[in-house]
Amino acid sequence: MSTIALITGGNRGLGFATAAALGRAGATVIVAGRDADAAQASADALVAQGLAAEALAMDVTSPASIAAAVDAVRRRHGRLDVLVNNAGVLPEATSSGGHQFVDLAAFEHTFATNVFGVAAVTEGFLSLLKQSPAGRIVNISSTMGSLSDQQNPDSPYYASVVPAYQASKAAVNSLTIGLGKMLAETKIKVTSVCPGWVQTDLAPGNREHAPTSADDAAQIVVAAATLADDAPSGTFISAAGPVPW
Repeated sequence: MSTIALITGGNRGLGFATAAALGRAGATVIVAGRDADAAQASADALVAQGLAAEALAMDVTSPASIAAAVDAVRRRHGRLDVLVNNAGVLPEATSSGGHQFVDLAAFEHTFATNVFGVAAVTEGFLSLLKQSPAGRIVNISSTMGSLSDQQNPDSPYYASVVPAYQASKAAVNSLTIGLGKMLAETKIKVTSVCPGWVQTDLAPGNREHAPTSADDAAQIVVAAATLADDAPSGTFISAAGPVPW
């Protein structure tokens, strides 16, 4: 029985690399994206590599779109084994002046996708994850969302102040902790993952200066998506090991 894995924002960057890696591991991957054509093109590219992939149109900021996506997966597969909450934004990277600490419009946009989107998608797909013999939820977070790291002068991210993004990832980590507690008596495991500074289009300069390729970063996501049955749930990890909350 093939693992059914859904990746939000799966049509490019880390999401696409994760879809490809899970596909190579034998999963049927569902490439979910806001742009139906882009999601289909990415799924077709995976199929051309000999992988099992399909597209799913889903806007993580739209309850109606999420409900339709859940219904589509229910009709196609009857369950979901892996949910990777990958879709994320960083509008602060390109916001201009006019604010003293936070760009409120960027803050709202960031939380709508990075936090409310994760919560809504997870809530929508939980019923299908509970149909899996071993469901896995992977929330893409960041060490920049670690409260401990933000206060650590030795952190390479210490000088970075992007309040909306950092607060959104701290909130995602809190969701991971809460889900881990709520699902403790089930076979579902949830993990926050920091993939590192990845060569994607999330922020200007990422592709030129980031040290980690999307393919390399995808490996820690896959590790969280394929946790052993006796592995702990509700944790925060990177390729280097546990990340402090």
